[in-house]
Amino acid sequence: MTNVPKMRRLGQTLLGATMLSLLTLSPGFAAEGDLYGPAAENATQGGRLNMGLLVEPPGFDPFHQAADARIRLSVLVYQGLFYEGADGQAWPLLAESYEVSDDGLIYTVKLRQGVKFHNGQDMTAEDVAYSYNYIRDPDNGSPGAGDFAMVSNVEVVDANTVRFTLENKNSSLPMTLGNKYGGVVPAGYFDDENAKNRINVESVGTGPFKLAEFVPNSHVTLERNEDYWEAGMPYLDGIDFSILPNSASMLVALQNQRIDLVALSRPQDVQQVSSVPGLAIERWPSLAQTAIDLGSELEPLDDVRVRQAISLAVDKSEITQASVGEYGTVLGTMVSGMQESWGLPLDEVPMQGPDIERAKELMAEAGHADGFSMTLTSINGYDWMDPASVTLREQLAQIGITLDIQRVDLGVWVNNFRSSQMGFTFNDWASQPDPNLLFYRHFHQKPDGADFRNWDNAEASALLDQGREESDPEKRREIYNEFQTIMAETVPTIMLYSPDHVTVRSEKVQNFSQHPTGWYFGLARTYIED
Repeated sequence: MTNVPKMRRLGQTLLGATMLSLLTLSPGFAAEGDLYGPAAENATQGGRLNMGLLVEPPGFDPFHQAADARIRLSVLVYQGLFYEGADGQAWPLLAESYEVSDDGLIYTVKLRQGVKFHNGQDMTAEDVAYSYNYIRDPDNGSPGAGDFAMVSNVEVVDANTVRFTLENKNSSLPMTLGNKYGGVVPAGYFDDENAKNRINVESVGTGPFKLAEFVPNSHVTLERNEDYWEAGMPYLDGIDFSILPNSASMLVALQNQRIDLVALSRPQDVQQVSSVPGLAIERWPSLAQTAIDLGSELEPLDDVRVRQAISLAVDKSEITQASVGEYGTVLGTMVSGMQESWGLPLDEVPMQGPDIERAKELMAEAGHADGFSMTLTSINGYDWMDPASVTLREQLAQIGITLDIQRVDLGVWVNNFRSSQMGFTFNDWASQPDPNLLFYRHFHQKPDGADFRNWDNAEASALLDQGREESDPEKRREIYNEFQTIMAETVPTIMLYSPDHVTVRSEKVQNFSQHPTGWYFGLARTYIED
């Protein structure tokens, strides 16, 4: 076994994730090991933060619930072995250190000691092995199971050590052992048939906050974990998330000081509060993307020429301007925060519009010279989708496609997503800062991947296998560039733009940093100034 430094860093630095020009200067994440963001000097302990949400989590279960709206909050409650650093590195979290065998197939992880679950129970290697074995078993229905397909066994070495044995090398395993899906819970937790319901009303994680109450259509309440393993953290006594029906009510609550912090997605909302005294507006880099997904289970999207025609008809800049104005970056095939490190150069991305004449030719070749009608699905609460829907409808009308816009609740959309019945839909999701975690589960053929869009592309899947196993950064980039070329040519999805994260806070809210995923890690370092 090879000794590895305690704070070993994996992956490529997100060269493209430098801070954007800010409306007011916002604090950055430190380069080394500041879990959840930078610690504060002379922080005030105590107090409660009120935060507004436009999209409520459809559940709070990190093992079985895929929605990004859930992940944003649950990362404060559940922890994995590693933390998804804003710099693109995987930092030990519940892990203390780890070693990798010379063949890259065995990871031996030493655990942080003194960690307690929210129920007061001490965390041991048995709990860690149980949790990750549960996630990776596809029979348990975790949306993250595919991320662990290469793991053949997770076993206890001793009370403070676990061993992960892999069938194939996976250079992004530490980042995968974060807490987007899952986390560490007490061994045997899901043996209780009521556990899946109970986890939505009480928490059994190890994070800085505990779930106190979740009332759908109303609020989510988190309380400080008094037994949290990191001394002095978190600063806040609790966080009250208010679920508000629309942006108008959010802005009223912000100006009336009923809420202290919000994330805004519409430029007109930012403009409305830009001159309000006592509010600070900040912009942050993003690992998020908005996209159009084209499910090949839906005719005529099963014809690649139709998908190509749609891609060529789409004017991404126009949709971006309609949706978020200046607060977004137009994409090719990679989220903006990883473009410089992992993205296919924008001038090399095929099938990029607008090219209406070529799109019409492809429609005719596919037998649809007279066009057709199709339903576009958007999600209630995602405000950007309303102007984007109107703009997209106008764009596709130029090639004879008539769109019927259907808005659904997030829970309905997630069910369609997980059953691979996405159809023609908008999507909005964030990646962990690694190309394997961005692409593999979403686009690899089943059963190793979820292939949500029924793309079923063997060549692309083979490249994803290679990219997962390759550790040389340059070779890995070549593999992912080839994958992105195939994806752009055959169009299972159209990446539109990465929205800048724009947050508005009361000036009494201090030391909040927005993680580039859009998840609210930074609340663990936030405090209220007296």
